[in-house]
Amino acid sequence: MGSGARGGLSRPMLLFIVIDALLVLTFLILLGTIGVNPGGGPTDGPSTPAATATASADPEDVDDVAFALPSGNIACTMGAGGVRCTIASYTYSPPTVPGCSGTVGHAVALDAEGFRFTCEDGTPGAASSDVPVLEYGEQESVGAWTCGSGTDGVTCTDADGAGFRLARAQWTEVP
Repeated sequence: MGSGARGGLSRPMLLFIVIDALLVLTFLILLGTIGVNPGGGPTDGPSTPAATATASADPEDVDDVAFALPSGNIACTMGAGGVRCTIASYTYSPPTVPGCSGTVGHAVALDAEGFRFTCEDGTPGAASSDVPVLEYGEQESVGAWTCGSGTDGVTCTDADGAGFRLARAQWTEVP
């Protein structure tokens, strides 16, 4: 009698089951990674800025959030990687950014590397009317980043409380 008659599976049949199980597992992993929306298309694609973010177990799986302060002078975008804010008009003296031959003072960033002014090719205008407004006294959080809107400007920090305050008259690194 062969090995299949002893109550066990033959080696080719066992190999077939293992390969089949691996293929099914691979398919399920890919399906979960790509994701499918109810309309049948992939969920990856451009996201519409919103004034609120949803919590997610995976910090890389959060939607970017864009907002402007009520004055329209400051606009920010927050995502899993950090925060970037622009200011159209300011009266403070911006710092020097080594190696920058562009414009400094209109854009700041806060990410895993910390807070810094960024070198830009031009100057931003006021926030467009389609950017959601973060009213004074409200705050927004995405991943480890939180920004609050106030009459004294925008304050953005990381999970440890380090970050910046940006306003027309001054900028401050916090804490």
